[in-house]
Amino acid sequence: MQLSDFSFDLPDELIARYPLQNRSASRLLHLDSQGQHHDGHFTDILDLLEPGDLLLLNDTKVMKARLKGKRASGGAVEVLVERMMDKFIAHCHIKASNSPKAGAELFIGPDEVQVTVKGRHENLFIVEFSQPILEVLEQYGALPIPPYFNREAEAIDTERYQTVFNDPAKLASVAAPTASLHFDQELLEKLEAKGIGKAFVTLHVGAGTFLPVRAADIANHIMHSEWCDVPEQTVELIRQAKARGNKVIAVGTTATRAAESAAQAHGGALQAWTGDTQIFIYPGYEFKVVDRLITNFHLPESTLLMLVAALSSRDNILNAYRHAVDSQYRFFSYGDAMLIDSIRLK
Repeated sequence: MQLSDFSFDLPDELIARYPLQNRSASRLLHLDSQGQHHDGHFTDILDLLEPGDLLLLNDTKVMKARLKGKRASGGAVEVLVERMMDKFIAHCHIKASNSPKAGAELFIGPDEVQVTVKGRHENLFIVEFSQPILEVLEQYGALPIPPYFNREAEAIDTERYQTVFNDPAKLASVAAPTASLHFDQELLEKLEAKGIGKAFVTLHVGAGTFLPVRAADIANHIMHSEWCDVPEQTVELIRQAKARGNKVIAVGTTATRAAESAAQAHGGALQAWTGDTQIFIYPGYEFKVVDRLITNFHLPESTLLMLVAALSSRDNILNAYRHAVDSQYRFFSYGDAMLIDSIRLK
């Protein structure tokens, strides 16, 4: 398939650059297994899921990963912590007037915390902090909100660009699992009261989620690597739901990729798994775990759009997206949501 097969026109005014006042106030476009779409509100999830169904949630937390500083010469730099390797070493993106060499020293904040460039790992810089990384991020960092917001992070993002169920011990993402941003505590409690279960996976979202696909033939695209964990408790809950005849509903593409990676690592049979994933899901992929997907509206020609097309079909998704544009749905991280049924669910 060609990259151009996943293009669509999106007016700039439909990009949601700020969240709604209430998390669960978003609209919901339901794309059913027949390819038909239905307009509604996100709280309709309560009626669209059945007792015994299982929500699969990503419990990662977003770091204040963006740091501003300077070089020894005084030139401005920006460091984005992509992945912590230990307490002091991280793989980072660095923006500067010219690419720093190994041995270069950078300084963060008024206290001039020293950051030393040690070398390269693929397209990232290996850097060493003179102080514990998480402490530096907490003191000087800013949330790395998506580039299409076209603004700096603000106070509202501190709360709203995190899920209500994030695990503080899993502070390692540079982007939020944004489909989960629609859930508030009240809605989660109503879902639980109806008998809809929840299980957690962890996938630490990397900045590569915003990188464009450059290969004309999408089969030649290489995904960025992200760390994920699918624990045994979650695997058992998935097995039980499927044994009952219930559905597994992934909340977001990151939860989808984590679960499908765990199955892929074991020849298609889901088992507990921890590791790095570069799974690339696009039309033709056969899902092993996920039956339904709650997700936001994604960028044209993005790997996320290709993933959702794999669950339904390219034509179904693009038809639904054209309807969403015509109906003034809000797009991307702070936008509205979709519930997508697998076309296997007849």
